[in-house]
Amino acid sequence: MNFLGSHILSINQFDTQDVEALFSVADQMKPYAHRELKTRVLEGAILGSLFFEPSTRTRISFGCAFNLLGGQVRETTGIKTSALAKGESLYDTARVISGYSDIIAMRHPMDGSVDEFSKASRVPVINAGDGSAEHPSQALLDLYTIKKELNINNDFDGLNIALVGDLKYGRTVHSLCKLLKLYKNISFTLVSPNELKMPKEIVDDLLAAGHRVNETEDMETALHDKHLVYLTRIQEERFSSQEEANIYRGRFRLNQSIYTAHCQPNTVIMHPLPRDSRAEANELDSDLNQHPSLAIFRQTDNGVLIRMALFALTLGVEKDIERTSSKVGWYTDRRF
Repeated sequence: MNFLGSHILSINQFDTQDVEALFSVADQMKPYAHRELKTRVLEGAILGSLFFEPSTRTRISFGCAFNLLGGQVRETTGIKTSALAKGESLYDTARVISGYSDIIAMRHPMDGSVDEFSKASRVPVINAGDGSAEHPSQALLDLYTIKKELNINNDFDGLNIALVGDLKYGRTVHSLCKLLKLYKNISFTLVSPNELKMPKEIVDDLLAAGHRVNETEDMETALHDKHLVYLTRIQEERFSSQEEANIYRGRFRLNQSIYTAHCQPNTVIMHPLPRDSRAEANELDSDLNQHPSLAIFRQTDNGVLIRMALFALTLGVEKDIERTSSKVGWYTDRRF
């Protein structure tokens, strides 16, 4: 794909060469994300950050990535605090905000809403999550994390992965499966309650691409011989009632004892966050916090690199970053 000026709406836009190009730019972003160098390559540029659904990591990660490239962020959070609450259409919102911005990152609770918004936008739009449909930047940072954790190049062929939890409404796993589909000979073990299974069209696409898919409710058996385990919380906000969501909360839990009994010693643990740490849920226990294979916080760090790379490529400044860079004194001299 040609990144320059493009909307980033779905993983379906990407091929393996696109992924490799993005990861190469993400690698170049490390000294800037670590505040060892600074760049003003996007000085004067404005990110319109529109998060009409609750978010902490994704919203701040997008904003941080843009700031680290020298740009500024203008944001709104929640539908109730926006003109959408007054009946404004996505078309009108897109026309207005794209006049204030050079690029927009948007999250919305309705499937397909970001695509609809992008059709009226005059600037590139990045999908930061639309309902239960997709979350492309999360899938890209997840794959980048897998690459780093398993110490592989850009060849993910032969990966053996377990996806655990709410696979019906979990947009992160939908996008990750679409991305991994691009590679070869991957074994997917999908662990979920029968009512929260991965959408059939995604499973069918994986099978049609030649991958192996096993669907089960037996988590402990599913953990054997996996390169990595990717857990998700129950997406309670997608259910018709809290009572319905509560039926499934706490169904699958990974803690130190289960990991030791059923996983390989170096099986990577991933989770898109937030993890539900309440006692009745607790799908990923805090007793694994110090485990060297727990990658969840390295995932969030990688999110900044990937989003910096997306901004740089979409706005066409990836080749100008080094030219505009300089050392950062205050941070490198005062490590905390």
